[in-house]
Amino acid sequence: MGVNLRDLIPSSAKKEIVDLRELMGKVIALDAYNALYQFLAAIRQPDGTPLMDRKGRVTSHLSGLFYRTINLVENGIKPVYVFDGTPPELKRQEIERRRIRREKAAELAARAREEGRIEEARKYSVQAIRLSQEMVDSAKKLLEAMGIPYVEAPAEGEAQAAYMAAKGDAWAAASQDYDALLFGAPRLVRNLTITGRRKLPGKDVYVEIKPEVIYLNELLKSLGITREQLVDIAILIGTDYNPDGVEGIGPKTALQLIKTHGSLEKVLKVLPRAQFPEDPLKIREYFLNPRVTDNYKLEWREPDEKMVIEILVHEHDFSLDRVQNALQRLKKAYREYLRGKITSLDAWFKRR
Repeated sequence: MGVNLRDLIPSSAKKEIVDLRELMGKVIALDAYNALYQFLAAIRQPDGTPLMDRKGRVTSHLSGLFYRTINLVENGIKPVYVFDGTPPELKRQEIERRRIRREKAAELAARAREEGRIEEARKYSVQAIRLSQEMVDSAKKLLEAMGIPYVEAPAEGEAQAAYMAAKGDAWAAASQDYDALLFGAPRLVRNLTITGRRKLPGKDVYVEIKPEVIYLNELLKSLGITREQLVDIAILIGTDYNPDGVEGIGPKTALQLIKTHGSLEKVLKVLPRAQFPEDPLKIREYFLNPRVTDNYKLEWREPDEKMVIEILVHEHDFSLDRVQNALQRLKKAYREYLRGKITSLDAWFKRR
């Protein structure tokens, strides 16, 4: 879910990507869990039922991962997916809240489906999405076969993606959430995995979704704050580690409070009744110094055609013709944009 900073992002700090080729040649570190959830939410039957193979295993995430990644590579983007590790203890209560919410939504979806309320069934089905370990493992297996690198984060995937971008091993982090900015990503790309025509939830209205880049330095400059103060604002609004934030405080009020008083500690002195499930100073410390790793290698390889077909067609009942056609596109894109084994991103950037 993440923190909602949307109302604080000025136009001067973001840029709409009209054509994905504007990102050609750039390494983008994608929050893998965020992307997989997007695929699971978008690729469904009208009543909300996900795509499944003959054994009843969900395949929506594999379909999105396969075809969307090929689309990115065809536009010259060098994707690397970053998977979550062990969640921090700070997130324990939020994880439990999400589990309860999903279970309730699943019950409501089943009831709506039985009673023929298709729109409601789809809405609740999306709310009930659960990314299982089996789904995560199958996604990693597919990426390996496609020749696309992925990184195992020790904790939060967004924190690792932000670290890689700040370090220079990636140009930007990509996620629908804004948390990567709090973790220090110099650039955040949103809407990368959901680009295109999309139906608004609960409405018979379609909109065109385009990616956008948010620049951290421009954001801080426009707001007249530091990154530490941005984290303080997020804590007042609500984060994954304190979802409810402070009652009655929205983004603009939080900004004004921090600019007036200077820091979270000083704001809390004038808000003595503010309640937090975790120590807010520990939350800030985690955003500023999350658990990350340097133990990764980014290498784009030619796809293993036989392995991809084995995974998608033989194991999960995808159409052979569609998979073969998509593989030809991936192989062509590899020759044009990804050829060559790059074991050090520093060397790759020096050549540019």
